[in-house]
Amino acid sequence: MKAKKKIIIILSAIALIIIAIIGVRAFIANKIQKAIAASKNAPVNIIATKVKSYNFYDDVDTFGTALANQTFSIRIKKDNLADSIDFDKYPSVNKDSIIANLKDGEVIIAPFSGKVGKREITPGILGGENSIIATLDDIKILKVDVKLPEKYLSIVKKGLRVEATTGAFPGIYKGTIENISSRIDPTTRSILVQAKIQNPQENLIPGILLNTKIIFNEKKSLGVPEEALLIQGSDKYIFVIIDNTAQQKKVEIGRRNEGRVEIVSGLNEGETILAEGTNKIRNKGKVKIVKTVE
Repeated sequence: MKAKKKIIIILSAIALIIIAIIGVRAFIANKIQKAIAASKNAPVNIIATKVKSYNFYDDVDTFGTALANQTFSIRIKKDNLADSIDFDKYPSVNKDSIIANLKDGEVIIAPFSGKVGKREITPGILGGENSIIATLDDIKILKVDVKLPEKYLSIVKKGLRVEATTGAFPGIYKGTIENISSRIDPTTRSILVQAKIQNPQENLIPGILLNTKIIFNEKKSLGVPEEALLIQGSDKYIFVIIDNTAQQKKVEIGRRNEGRVEIVSGLNEGETILAEGTNKIRNKGKVKIVKTVE
C-alpha cells in the first residue's frame, strides 16, 4: 500500500508539473499573440510628401567643343612693342582698354571685354620667334557646336534649352540653341546645331569638351519621387495617406526626370503620399507622419 501511494503521489506531481508547463506556455503564447496584434495595429513612422507639378521632358545626350563667343586675333612684332599687358597671365580686359602700345605710335584697343592669352606657336612657324601672337576671347558666353542624327530634325529648333557639364568643373552650364544648319551632312547623316551657354565665372575656356543635353517636349505634369513608386509586376502603385492610413492606389506613369516620376493618371495634385519606404507598410495600414519633404 505504501508503494502504491508513493506512485500515486509521484504521478500526481508529474501531472501538476505538466499542467503548469502547459499553462505557462499558453500564457506566453497569449502574450506573444497580443504583442504581435499590437505591433500590427501600431502606426508605422513614415516620411511623406505632396503630389506636385514638375517640369518633365525628353532629352538628347551628345557632346561638343566649346568656342569663344567672340575672338580677336593679335599679332605684334617684338621689336615694335613699347609696352603691353602681361600676356602670360591670361588677364581679363574691358572693352576699349589698351592691350598694347607700339613704337610706331599704334595702339591696340580691346574691341570687346574678354580674356587675353598667348597662342601656342611652334618656333619658326609664322615668324613665331619674333612675334607675339595672342587672342582676345569673349568667354562669358560660349558657343558649342554639336552634331545630331538626322532623325532629330523635326524636334530640334531655336530656343530649346541646353545643359552642359564637364569633368573639369562641377555644376551645370545652361543655355539655348541659337543656330541650326540648313543642311544635313550626307556623310555622317547628321545636322550641325550651335548652342550658346552661360559661363559667368569664365572657368570654361575655348576648346574644352562638353557633355551636352538638349531638352525638348517640356511639359508640366504631376510627379512624385521615384522612391514612392511601388511596382508589382506590370502594375504601379502609390500609397496615399488618408486619415493616418496608407491607401494603395494604382497609377499610370510617364517619363522619369531628375529623380521624379511623371504621374499620367491615378493621383490628384496636393494629395499626401508616402515619400519612401514602400516595403515598410501595407495597404490600409496605420501610419504616422514624422517628416514631410518637398
